[in-house]
Amino acid sequence: MDNRFATAFVIACVLSLISTIYMAASIGTDFWYEYRSPVQENSSDLNKSIWNDFASDEADEKTYSDALFRYNGTVGLWRRCITIPQNTYWYSPPERTESFDMVTKCMSFTLNEQFMEKFVEPGNHNSGIDLLRTYLWRCQFLLPFVSLGLMCFGALIGLSACICRSLYPTIATGILHLLAGLCTLGSVSCYVAGIELLHQKLELPENVSGEFGWSFCLACVSAPLQFMASALFIWAAHTNRKEYTLMKAYRVA
Repeated sequence: MDNRFATAFVIACVLSLISTIYMAASIGTDFWYEYRSPVQENSSDLNKSIWNDFASDEADEKTYSDALFRYNGTVGLWRRCITIPQNTYWYSPPERTESFDMVTKCMSFTLNEQFMEKFVEPGNHNSGIDLLRTYLWRCQFLLPFVSLGLMCFGALIGLSACICRSLYPTIATGILHLLAGLCTLGSVSCYVAGIELLHQKLELPENVSGEFGWSFCLACVSAPLQFMASALFIWAAHTNRKEYTLMKAYRVA
């Protein structure tokens, strides 16, 4: 094996490993989108009700979105989290004598919630199903796992190529990484579109802002790494095969 191809193969493997780690970390963390809002220090009946509704298994999209807006919420592919005072009361404390200790409370999205229909008016089941938001949500949830699976399958093919001491099977690895990159890019695009459409339906309250978090950034970085690994795998395998064929033809001649 030519040193050029071996170097390209090693670099591609490193890029593939980094992108896999980034993608796995992105899937497993809760910071795809973050809301910034003023700290809610009093534990009024309204706030208590919102916290209880957020933690309920029957919370609909509008219910948990309102809580995310109010309480510095973060959203991942699997979980939603809010930040609330650690010591809560059914009444408002007479005076604030010391800083409030804040804790993060998280709820996981169930599989039913992941595949549940989204409505034209969030929380209003009589407003009709919003097919666009429904399928965007499902795609943003499924595509990262498809991407991760394709990269793992590609790694197995690459391992078999090393055992066989041949670069030709890595063409399949390159194609799988290309598909994985497209899935990652599709997931990121679906997430951005879904968030924008949600904010058109539910406007952010005053003094509340939102931004994409570092989990989302990891997914964004993972996609180009997958494309670069794919290009190197395919180039190394194709060029090595071509040179081998020319050398074989030369020997025959």
